[in-house]
Amino acid sequence: MRNQGIGSWPARRNRRTPRRTALLHEGRSFDYATLHDRSTRLAHALRGAGVERGDRVAFLGPNHPSYLETLFAAGNLGAVFVPLNTRLAVTELAYQLTDSGSRVLVHARQPDGKIAELVSATGTATLLSVEGEGPGRVYEESLAAASAEPLDEEVGHDDVCIIMYTSGTTGRAKGAVLTHGNVLWNSLNVVVDTDVAGDEVALVSAPLFHTAALNMSCLPTLLKGGTVLLESSFDPSRTLELVERHRVTGMFGVPTMYDAIAAAPGWASADLTSLRTLLCGGAPVPSRTARAYLDRGLAFVQGYGMTETAPGALVLDRGDSLSRAGSAGVPHFFTDVRVLLPSGEEAAPGEKGEIVVSGPNVTPGYWNLPEATAAAFRDGGRFRSGDVATVDADGYVTLVDRLKDMIISGGENIYPAEVEDALLAHPDVAEAAVIGVPDPTWGEVGRAVVVLRSGTSPTAEQLLTHLEGLLARYKLPRSFVLVPELPRNAAGKLLKAPLRARYGSNPTD
Repeated sequence: MRNQGIGSWPARRNRRTPRRTALLHEGRSFDYATLHDRSTRLAHALRGAGVERGDRVAFLGPNHPSYLETLFAAGNLGAVFVPLNTRLAVTELAYQLTDSGSRVLVHARQPDGKIAELVSATGTATLLSVEGEGPGRVYEESLAAASAEPLDEEVGHDDVCIIMYTSGTTGRAKGAVLTHGNVLWNSLNVVVDTDVAGDEVALVSAPLFHTAALNMSCLPTLLKGGTVLLESSFDPSRTLELVERHRVTGMFGVPTMYDAIAAAPGWASADLTSLRTLLCGGAPVPSRTARAYLDRGLAFVQGYGMTETAPGALVLDRGDSLSRAGSAGVPHFFTDVRVLLPSGEEAAPGEKGEIVVSGPNVTPGYWNLPEATAAAFRDGGRFRSGDVATVDADGYVTLVDRLKDMIISGGENIYPAEVEDALLAHPDVAEAAVIGVPDPTWGEVGRAVVVLRSGTSPTAEQLLTHLEGLLARYKLPRSFVLVPELPRNAAGKLLKAPLRARYGSNPTD
């Protein structure tokens, strides 16, 4: 085959294991022959709509077979897949569609009027509606009318595969570019380091528009010829039922998801003997969570990464989950991670430095942002994570701080600068700072510390209403504190350490 990218995977699996089950979704089963046929037909339909090599094809919807069909179809043509977060506000989605220059939008199960709003805001001309609801051609009709003739475009590992938007520290989401090689090498890392097998049954209920669910669970399983059990949303009780019914061998989740499963009524009696791999990311696994699963004979494979590393950088094997508790682990097999001082020298054991990552899974940069791309790399092409860590004498890395002030809430990344920019758009807000505060359910939630303009008196409820039209709900602060001024240094730089010390307690305080 000339196509060396992931768009060729369905064809490659079709010639090896055509009758093995590839996808399960809401009572439907797709073998690899069917996945190959449908993604090929979609590729022809997209080509008929004018999609050419390098064009962007966006998808907006929950976990669904059409998500993967669109990803593979785009890769089949040498086009670029742009997954969109269903939790974002229309203004945020419109920015990403416009910034990426997406030629086509495939959409599924969106609220009434949302797609029409997006079309009005962006002018996107070509739409495919997966369930025939809302504007656009009917997805299934387009597939039925399309050719099933195999395609074999020349696609290499350096060609762009995905633009995945990640919130930036400057208040605007940045499109992290992932090549076909980035995605492939990350999948190989997962296969090697977590022992993915051909008989894998991977439950994927975390959203595929996040890099971990797609690239740490779904794609490695399909690469090995296993079965992906796609769930449109997460439900803890249903998770236990699905594990038993389908003999699930592996799953990915964030700590809040695993906590919810362990708190579900059927937890104590559920048959979990089929489970081999519990991948967890987004935040460190709390000791109480680890203990609940160890009591059932299960241990976590924890990881650290980011969208820009596709995402795997560090992995802590299940065998180290107790003896190395608190550590993020060691580098993935084909990836190199160092902890560097500002001088560029390697940090000594126990010394704090910045995590930098290099390897074939690391992004070449950000979409149409050459300055941000240049700033993201140190000499030698090492990606700067912005996270501070220590490394011990055995090479195990432990995170200790975040240079970017990122808040991790239920596995979702919230960047304070983005929320602060939205707050400053309110006419009565003079200054704003957002910090993370502990939350028993989500790990962390945002708290806004606000200085009002003289003579104004908006309430917290009014400020929240202002934000609701600009940001996804998970980004909204859960509490507001009104203060006369924010602490700054002599150069006028905001000092968040005093804010955390003063206001960083429980959000109900």
